[in-house]
Amino acid sequence: MIRTKDLTFKYREHSALFEFPDIALGAGENLLVLGKSGIGKTTLLHLLAGLLYPTGGSIVIDKVPTQLLPKKQLDKFRGQNIGLVFQNNHAVQSLSVIENLKARLFFAKKAISKNIITDLLEHLDIIDCKDKKLRELSEGQRQRLGIAMGIVHRPNIILADEPTSSLDDDNCNKVMQLLIEQASVSNANLIVITHDQRIKPLFTHKLEL
Repeated sequence: MIRTKDLTFKYREHSALFEFPDIALGAGENLLVLGKSGIGKTTLLHLLAGLLYPTGGSIVIDKVPTQLLPKKQLDKFRGQNIGLVFQNNHAVQSLSVIENLKARLFFAKKAISKNIITDLLEHLDIIDCKDKKLRELSEGQRQRLGIAMGIVHRPNIILADEPTSSLDDDNCNKVMQLLIEQASVSNANLIVITHDQRIKPLFTHKLEL
């Protein structure tokens, strides 16, 4: 469950103030946030992820007002409860695919289960890459690893930043189906931030900035 109210953010004292519509999602509900570049989509994602503190308003995730948490507690909460899928892969170059996923579980303080990792890699069709380093992966395989790292710890919320913007129609559909399916497995909220109009039909709840 995630709720925001009267959410605002300003990067500097004299910069423009971003004002965001309220969000109210129940367990397992998904949201598509659409808007042009520069409108504040990524800022909103960073606020929801606890990477930024709001200038005003509130963010409540599973009854926890995250904007009131000290940074150390917020970092811990994010690591355990939020999955982030970025455009640029944040996996460690020197680790293999399976080592990256084990590290993600370790830092989330979740049990490292080979069965969970194997099932996820099989579902994402990259099980054959489990012992490969990032430099050995194709762009599509790296993207699937990014999804795996965002969901392996079974987060309550999955936040995806422009996951389809550089993909053709076929791969766009595949990536979105994977994200939706994985959110459904965990009964998690999936929030996708994008300007990609192709994925609008996949969402019931939409927000245009």
